[in-house]
Amino acid sequence: MTHEGGVPKAVASLSRRNTIRNVGVALGAVMLAPRAVDAQSAPGAPVGPPSTITQPPRDFSTRGAPTTYFTDPDVLTIEPAFDGLRQPNAPIQRLWTGALWAEGPAWNAVGKYLVCSDIPNNRQLRWIEDDGHVSVFRAPSNNSNGNTFDFQGRQLSCEHVTRRVVRYELDGSVTIIASQFDGKRLNSPNDVVPHPDGSYWFTDPPYGAQLYEGTVDASGGPANKAGRLNPKLGQPPELGSYKRELPTSVYRVDKSGKVDLVVREDQVPDPNGLCFSPDHKKLYVVSTGQGPGDTHSGGKGDMYVFDVGADNKLSNGKLFSSFIIDGVKCGPDGVRADVDGNLWCSSNAGRSVGYSGVTVWTPQGQLIGRIRLPEICGNVCFGGPKRNRLFMAASQSLYAVYTATQGAAPG
Repeated sequence: MTHEGGVPKAVASLSRRNTIRNVGVALGAVMLAPRAVDAQSAPGAPVGPPSTITQPPRDFSTRGAPTTYFTDPDVLTIEPAFDGLRQPNAPIQRLWTGALWAEGPAWNAVGKYLVCSDIPNNRQLRWIEDDGHVSVFRAPSNNSNGNTFDFQGRQLSCEHVTRRVVRYELDGSVTIIASQFDGKRLNSPNDVVPHPDGSYWFTDPPYGAQLYEGTVDASGGPANKAGRLNPKLGQPPELGSYKRELPTSVYRVDKSGKVDLVVREDQVPDPNGLCFSPDHKKLYVVSTGQGPGDTHSGGKGDMYVFDVGADNKLSNGKLFSSFIIDGVKCGPDGVRADVDGNLWCSSNAGRSVGYSGVTVWTPQGQLIGRIRLPEICGNVCFGGPKRNRLFMAASQSLYAVYTATQGAAPG
């Protein structure tokens, strides 16, 4: 169609009355349409796709407005380096919702499915890639938290209520990897990562000593000092007699089953998520806590990094980041590295809308990108057949977004 002065000839030939009538109808349609203006945009700025911070907020369900005409408005480039890691035309998708507290996502490369924990519901869930079906994978799960797969494809899980780390063997049997240190019962293992030498490294904070995500200590223990709570209710008879005996720490289990202390409580209080750099020469450990509403944790809501020596001893521990962004504490929980060593960290910003989700950092500790979710994010992992899809376990839901990079480790 030809144009005159930027106006189609068909419109230019309309009478003045018809023109006024058509403009009025168009304006009425605009006024009745839902507003999708970015809350941070200046007045009069172009209307963009819906986001977590728009009013009304973005609908992440299958009924929600599409964002693939644009770069997803909730995947934010902070520094240009992030442009090479994000996938421009890939939307954030909510794959499923219905958990009480989703945690521990882990990708099974052979089965092409994702495992995650629903801790309060005492179950593990499985999301299958071919049709997006979600089913109960393992129940009871002993209030499992962190999961991963080792280099042999075996699933590892951290169990709160039994206070141990287990491995599910390829023949269907279960092996207890660690339940004690120095003759004392562990607190509540939280996250675990494999090392190519066959060892496993895991964190042991106290978060499982609560009724919602495990069970409290026996009478007199730190989580049940007055003894008014009954830790045996709703539990198998052999459980409910444990008391907290150890400080919060990070441990290494070698192939023989020997458990060594590698990070002390005074170095990283309440350690939570952890991961290796791609070359396994650095270990990153999250100290969770001190977030919005947190009144019981000794953690600091930041992350530390250590050099890993040839003898598996850690040295040169230092603060990686305090995770304060725009004055908002974006407390980390889980963390995974990509093949270039960038760190993808889950973010808990409480009620600070637009800051919960994922933060992305260079190995030098520079923030380069963010992913905004409408829920607090507990943990992340890379998966998919090409390991280029970031899965995010966030409060009650599971989200995913394709990236232009790959995860550095299995699971």
